[in-house]
Amino acid sequence: GFIFLSGQLGLDPQTMTMVEGLEAQTHQTFKNIKAVLATLNKDLTDVIKTTIFLINMDDFAQVNIIYADYFGDHRPARSTIAVKQLPKNGLIEIECVVKE
Repeated sequence: GFIFLSGQLGLDPQTMTMVEGLEAQTHQTFKNIKAVLATLNKDLTDVIKTTIFLINMDDFAQVNIIYADYFGDHRPARSTIAVKQLPKNGLIEIECVVKE
């Protein structure tokens, strides 16, 4: 009963380039997650676990504010991990586990 979404980056699917800055990348990452979920007839309320990868843990507070805006009262379990580098020099990547 689970769907595992691969990590999503702040990559604009129209241009296949990374958007600029942490805030923009975080919003784009959520847009990408929502787009994938929509193809599965799911939405963010179906997410039960996320893993956030940040290249700078000092960005946690800013990401947390944006994260809360997208999830609202829904609070999936979450892990946040600092990493040295992400694909395409991204600043954030988020993967999800979704209930089927």
